[in-house]
Amino acid sequence: MGALDGLRVIDFGQWIAGPLAAMLLADQGAEVIRVDPRDGPRWNTPANAVWNRGKQRIALDLKQGADRRTAEELIASADVVIENFRPGVMDRLGLGAEQMTTRDDRLIYLSLPGFGATDERRDIAAWEGVVSAGVGTYSTRLMGGETPQPVYTAVPIASVYGAFVGAAATAMALVARERDGLGQRIESPLHDALYQAVGLRGLRYHNIEPTPRFVPWVGAYECADGRWVFFHAAFSHFIRQFCEAAGVPEWLDEPWSDGPRVATDAKLAEEARRRLAEIFKTRPALEWEALINAAGPPTVRCLDSHEWLEEEHARASEAVVQLDDPALGPMLQPGVQVRMSATPGAVGHAQHAPDADRDAILSGIAEAAPPAPWAGAPRLSRALEGIRALDLCIILAGPTCGRTLAEYGADVVKIDNPNREGDVMFHEDVNRGKRSIFLDLKSDAGLNTFQGLVDSADVVVQNYRLGAMRRLGIDYESLAARRPGLVYATLNAFGEIGPWAERAGWEQLAQAATGMQTRYGGEGAPTLQPFAINDYGTGIMGAFGVGLALYHRERSGEGQEIYTALARTAGTLQSAFLHGYEGKRWDEPRGQSALGDGPLQRLYEAADGWLFLGAAEDQIAALDGTPGLSGVAAAGDRLEAELEWRIRARPLAHWLEHLRGAGVGAAAVASSEDAMQSDYAVARGLSITREHEGRGQIRTTGPSPILSRTPAIPGAAAAILGSDEQAILAELKGRDS
Repeated sequence: MGALDGLRVIDFGQWIAGPLAAMLLADQGAEVIRVDPRDGPRWNTPANAVWNRGKQRIALDLKQGADRRTAEELIASADVVIENFRPGVMDRLGLGAEQMTTRDDRLIYLSLPGFGATDERRDIAAWEGVVSAGVGTYSTRLMGGETPQPVYTAVPIASVYGAFVGAAATAMALVARERDGLGQRIESPLHDALYQAVGLRGLRYHNIEPTPRFVPWVGAYECADGRWVFFHAAFSHFIRQFCEAAGVPEWLDEPWSDGPRVATDAKLAEEARRRLAEIFKTRPALEWEALINAAGPPTVRCLDSHEWLEEEHARASEAVVQLDDPALGPMLQPGVQVRMSATPGAVGHAQHAPDADRDAILSGIAEAAPPAPWAGAPRLSRALEGIRALDLCIILAGPTCGRTLAEYGADVVKIDNPNREGDVMFHEDVNRGKRSIFLDLKSDAGLNTFQGLVDSADVVVQNYRLGAMRRLGIDYESLAARRPGLVYATLNAFGEIGPWAERAGWEQLAQAATGMQTRYGGEGAPTLQPFAINDYGTGIMGAFGVGLALYHRERSGEGQEIYTALARTAGTLQSAFLHGYEGKRWDEPRGQSALGDGPLQRLYEAADGWLFLGAAEDQIAALDGTPGLSGVAAAGDRLEAELEWRIRARPLAHWLEHLRGAGVGAAAVASSEDAMQSDYAVARGLSITREHEGRGQIRTTGPSPILSRTPAIPGAAAAILGSDEQAILAELKGRDS
């Protein structure tokens, strides 16, 4: 049973974003019909076995009359349509969003273009690298300064975030439709969605001078066997636990073991880093991992992706599952992104061959019943208006989930612990649109207040270590007994089942465990990806799960607990290559010298900066016809070297004009700071600078999806912590009186 049982989705997507968004819906029970071109998918990759699992398949030529009419009939039978062509393509075919939603006002139509319909770059060939280059994904430059060589990451962050944001928006649109009967159009451009990953890299305090922070007690360290572990002792109690477990309790008397002090002292930080490097060399990585986790601080070996696929926890937690693919045989691949207690969903059947289900699909069109007439209800202006959520979360992933709910109209009350060590991190980034109150849930008074708030809540979101909420008596079972119909979202590092379920964890540990750090670091030290992609992605997917649960509750009255985890998000982000089967080749680009994935998809240095070139094999002639590249078609195996020296000879402006004019994708490499300052980002609300009480002007990212009827909006600037306490308590007192 899935939350989307009975829902029909037509998937016209190609490459990554469209098929992946449809897969996320299929895993939750939707009937997904995939429409392939007559000559097969545009990208022939083993990853299609992941993205097309659980779907029926039919092949159609949308430029041919009879096939186009079949596509129209499929859309007429659908609840949701997904496509990721350039803006205008589906319109020219007579299958566009406005045409189809006008014909059926209950239809939800999701478009996932590389660049949005209002973006002047809308007609550029939007390859992953072309979209990513301008938003800081490859730049190693921060806040100005010289531009060193950029670094390519094989993780397709833009495409996956487009799918994440689009799927979450679809879930919210389904909730709205269930409440007022109307569908809508959604656009989630990959470029715009990438700003959700930029996150804290775009955070800027205009009136506060940033203070350097040193974190030697968080990092990757090489061990006695040459393997690496990622160690995360971010808080004083973790440092104490490590020193005692490692047999060096005397370190606790040293100034370089004082976490808050070290954070602002470069010399102490360097001494701590030196001592830690020495001690980690005394034991092998697996021994350190077991020893430190038993003591408390989260630590994990830096694994390669193929090791993660075989790791006991990955399999036990169902972050990795096995399907018997008809072409590839037994195949390990990422599991369900969001697990749900009442409507669990499941990885569907292995992918079918293109057009394998034609007869069944065509007969199903004839049998499809017309939509039931809608009795009518007050039209919503926001998908989650009237929904109240309590956000108990810390750091990034959990608060991002609450922030996303607020963007869709929920009244989100952020509950912080007044005794938490240090400042609440990244507050302005992840807590906009929320009201704030301090509650000590370990005190009777704080716990009583929280339980009173639960009595009027629809959603609770938390991301503490497994078991912490149960010890306080505010786990799902306890609260659901008090508040039937409650939706309770649990986000953590490694999932709610399996041997690592009780481990704490952060972004860095999910990257370390699943192969992200070793891939990006290559032969050198494990290296973090450019953005906190698991944290923000897990927050968005948590909101997706909440949307699914609210949709199910609208239809059944039943609440439930939903679970997602950083490690599951890491698997989905790497789904282009995180799969295992006999004969698998792990040949994706690796390391800090990586520039791309072959001569036609890579970074090149021009005379005055770097660009990303994105072209298909059949565009070599177009390259040859570009001024400055005449004759490259004859280069053969030397094409990459030929392009390198030719492109280096002329400036960026020349290449962007002429390559784009030839239909070839090209984009200048920019930093995330450049991206946040761009006119487009500011006009679209992807970069927002606002006054924050007591803190002055602060810049954050803003929501990226565009919904035609129930828009996502950023909400108020993040409040001063605890500043809404009187109003919230007055509301609570009013309900009790």
